[in-house]
Amino acid sequence: MQELLGASSGSSPRSDWARPVPTVGDPSAAAARAADPRGWAFDPADIDALDRILRARRDIRRFRPDPVPEEVVTEILAAAHAAPSVGHSQPWRFIVITDPSIRDHAAHLADRMRLEQAYQLTPDRGRRLLDLKLEGLREAPVGIVVACDRRTPAAGVLGRATFPDTDLWSCACAIENMWLTARAHGVGMGWVTLFDPADLASLLGLPDGVETLGWLCLGWPDERPPEPGLQRHAWSAKQSLEDVVLRDRWPAEDAPAAPASHLRAPSPDRLVGATDEADRLLTPPESLGVLDRALNRILAVGPAPVGGTLVLAAADHPVAELGVSAFPVSNTAEVFRAAVAGQSLGAASALTAGLEVVAVDAGVTGGPHEGARSEIPQDPRGNLRDADAMSIADTERLLAAGRRIGRESDGLVVLGEIGIGNTTVASALASALTGVDPGETVGLGAGSDAAILATKTDVVRRALARTGLGPESDPVTVLAGLGGPEFAILAGVTLGAVEAGRPVVLDGLATSVSALVATRLEPGVQAYLVAGQVSRERAHELVLRRLGLEPLLQLRMRAGEGVGGCLAASLILQAAQARARTGRTG
Repeated sequence: MQELLGASSGSSPRSDWARPVPTVGDPSAAAARAADPRGWAFDPADIDALDRILRARRDIRRFRPDPVPEEVVTEILAAAHAAPSVGHSQPWRFIVITDPSIRDHAAHLADRMRLEQAYQLTPDRGRRLLDLKLEGLREAPVGIVVACDRRTPAAGVLGRATFPDTDLWSCACAIENMWLTARAHGVGMGWVTLFDPADLASLLGLPDGVETLGWLCLGWPDERPPEPGLQRHAWSAKQSLEDVVLRDRWPAEDAPAAPASHLRAPSPDRLVGATDEADRLLTPPESLGVLDRALNRILAVGPAPVGGTLVLAAADHPVAELGVSAFPVSNTAEVFRAAVAGQSLGAASALTAGLEVVAVDAGVTGGPHEGARSEIPQDPRGNLRDADAMSIADTERLLAAGRRIGRESDGLVVLGEIGIGNTTVASALASALTGVDPGETVGLGAGSDAAILATKTDVVRRALARTGLGPESDPVTVLAGLGGPEFAILAGVTLGAVEAGRPVVLDGLATSVSALVATRLEPGVQAYLVAGQVSRERAHELVLRRLGLEPLLQLRMRAGEGVGGCLAASLILQAAQARARTGRTG
């Protein structure tokens, strides 16, 4: 048996296994979708019918009194209920009005609001408004009020945390579905918003947190308008499509310049190609979870990785003299020497994962260190609290040096760092780049206590107050004012690796903040990043959220040195090999 396994392990996997077809959901395969991208389309006759319905939709004001069959009303409501809703929240509620007294009261409210609106316009415009028939509340046999139940907190609905009004947009989509379905059945619909929302809500007894989107009149139309009514009455003109379609940005002369990026994310065909190939594996899609997504991201950049490089940058920090760490500054040099010898935890983790180690001395006491690459600042350095960490010239020089290192690195590029006090530096950078208060970014750190935490927080607050730096500041200036040499090196490594088409695996807070600086310099970088882990550092999860990255590992690590990134790289390399050996479906 072992001989058979050994023989098969070196050969190409079969590519004609029967594809597992789900009995629920989407049964299509990536290969079929790629062969016929238009295969989901309706036939031309259906498309033509849809186009006719869209173009024939009108806001009807005049109705016949004949009743609309209940089954037609139900079909119109069912179409509304089939509308898209953000987070599948379905916030709509349809109140069908059958009480004549409610309808009469609503018509009275609309008449009053129509007059009030007319008196707010110029005399001529007001008279023209009063000439228009704007609603058919009394004539239409069916009245429907669409209400939006907004009582679920926005943060609890997928998609509403960032755009809280998407529940209202969802209800508007439901109304459009009603409108088009009504038109297809020959039923007229008019959308009446001539109400004070509070008055209409009171009339219907709506609870707090439930808002109306107006009153819909449904009935057989007593008009056949060939074009929108307000257009026909010269109230407004239809704009051309060219007048309302913009390209990329708002064309204002005083608009801010578009963010420049000389680096480009992988093309859509590469991204789709990576997921298509994964779909052929003899396993359910994304069976490896986050690891599968990370591997797809990496394969969109280039071929499957077979190795990589840990770039380990180290530096001493003047801020350590302010009592922000539980360990002496001399530990930086000791750990760095061990790293150069391949005996630090970070270097050992890299070698175990099959990665090469590039050790960069960015200003470690006792240098130059034999076996390490030397990229040391030339100008005096500050402690953040009282003076800038680096000069602009040194920052730019170190960024350029990091770019060269990144371009020269092979395979997966893993970022690592060594430096007593650099969690304080990382927290200061995190606060400046995100705008989050130091009370939320400064963490306890390895071996620290409450007194050290208070000192670190005070140092970061003073540094931010001294520099006035924030999310809108130039990232190089932020790096110079609040960073450190290894942060500049690692930001440059990230840029250089991406320039060479290499994926970058992040480790802890310091490496992630460096990558955040790189994305501010070149937005296209983000597509090449993989979050190896989320550490114990308080600001790390925040920074990963700003990067839009989900970590592979969550081990509550404090090691630094790229250890978490190396462990993640090992998983990625194993997953790539496993994919290469896994059979494909035909």
